[in-house]
Amino acid sequence: MDNPAYEWRNHVKTILNIFAVLIILAGGVWFLQGINILPGSFMTGQTEWAIYGGIAIFVGGGILFFVNRQKTPSSKK
Repeated sequence: MDNPAYEWRNHVKTILNIFAVLIILAGGVWFLQGINILPGSFMTGQTEWAIYGGIAIFVGGGILFFVNRQKTPSSKK
């Protein structure tokens, strides 16, 4: 499509998808370090980092969900 608004929307959607995946990956690392599975950092074994990681995973998943949801056509009466 040659519609600039459509192209802009697709670029923003792609950027938000990449951002969300990066948040999920970082959250996964924080979570695993927080529960002492992934060693080698000051975060290893620190419960608060497991909590931060869980929050990051949840937020990243929420971003992915809202960015990629299918918009249903509204019924007009």
